[in-house]
Amino acid sequence: MPEPVAPEKKIEKMDRRVQGIDVLRGLCIIAVVLHHINLRIHFNQSAFGVMIGPAANRVLWWSGYYGVRVFFVISGFLITSWSLQRWGSLKNLSLWQFYTMRFARIVPCLLGLLALLVILDRAGVPRFVVSAQHTSLWRALLAALTFHVNWLEARTGYLPAAWDVLWSLSVEEVFYVFFPLLCKWLRKEILLIALLCGFVILGPFARTVLTHNDLWQDYGYGACMDGIAIGCLAAIVAGKISANRIRAGKISIDRWTRVALRSLKVIGILLLLLIDVFRKTAGQLKFYKAGLDVTVLEIGAALLVLAYGLEQQFGMNATPGRLARAGLICTAPLRWFGRNSYEVYLTHMLVVWPMVWAFFHFNQSLNAAPVWFVATTALAGAAGYLVARVYSEPANRKLRAKLLPATTR
Repeated sequence: MPEPVAPEKKIEKMDRRVQGIDVLRGLCIIAVVLHHINLRIHFNQSAFGVMIGPAANRVLWWSGYYGVRVFFVISGFLITSWSLQRWGSLKNLSLWQFYTMRFARIVPCLLGLLALLVILDRAGVPRFVVSAQHTSLWRALLAALTFHVNWLEARTGYLPAAWDVLWSLSVEEVFYVFFPLLCKWLRKEILLIALLCGFVILGPFARTVLTHNDLWQDYGYGACMDGIAIGCLAAIVAGKISANRIRAGKISIDRWTRVALRSLKVIGILLLLLIDVFRKTAGQLKFYKAGLDVTVLEIGAALLVLAYGLEQQFGMNATPGRLARAGLICTAPLRWFGRNSYEVYLTHMLVVWPMVWAFFHFNQSLNAAPVWFVATTALAGAAGYLVARVYSEPANRKLRAKLLPATTR
């Protein structure tokens, strides 16, 4: 792996971010928001929804769950890549720094959301009150703070939608509680790779054979951690490729490297399309029945982020050509959503529910659904952006400045 970048080295924001991954994250978070709007305002019953047909409606409005699964892959790839770049090897990982950086990024926004949800529940605001028939407010709060909302919902049923989104955070954070410990304890990289492969193999069984609880099949730790593991494995592969090129003294990018990276992206896109768009074909291949639809989707996402990550490491995006610059301009809205995806994900139901209420309160026609879908998605993005800029990012910086030495921030 390349040596960690010196703190004093100036790097432009555009160069620090992997633009392709931001686009992918933007698509995923928009899919989640659209899915949650469509659950309340049935787009398929509008004139435009009838015109585009059932297949298009399924792809446009029922891809939110797949979007979250791609998020898992991206998360595993970025966290592992960041760890390799910072410490050179996963066995050299600093537990204190890892947990501190994770705490500073995740917890402020989570605590802010939970404080608001408690206020809304106590005020009796419809759609935000935790049903006493299922569980109590304080039990839901405990589950959110200790990352087992997914387990609680599997036992008691769905929480209100603004709480329900925390199921995926529960999966991620439990994984990242143990990930650095395993990196330190296993020491040998081959053992860590074997364990991650074990999660990948377990995933389809956990989604089909190991439980008959529908919620746990979708939300369970074993059913979901394979995506994070696949992302981690992709980052390890990227690190090895980069290290081998450095040892071989290969600085310039040859034609075959470009072809290989483009091939990875094409295969990744085709696998994503197979599961999310060509669902009939995937069904005929028995992917859904075997729980392999999610696995294939995650492998496709991993190939994409692997290609994007390697392009970044090889400096292939340093001086984009005219076509690449045009692509950056066209994808700017998606990258904007992607950069704020965590905040949008946590807060979007605070926008969706008021907009749904307004839609029905003012007796809007279903034919106006396209306008409301666009407006609600845009407002959800704006709310996430404001939360990020005004609250979560400043809190992140302050916590890191307080808890970490200057050379490691």
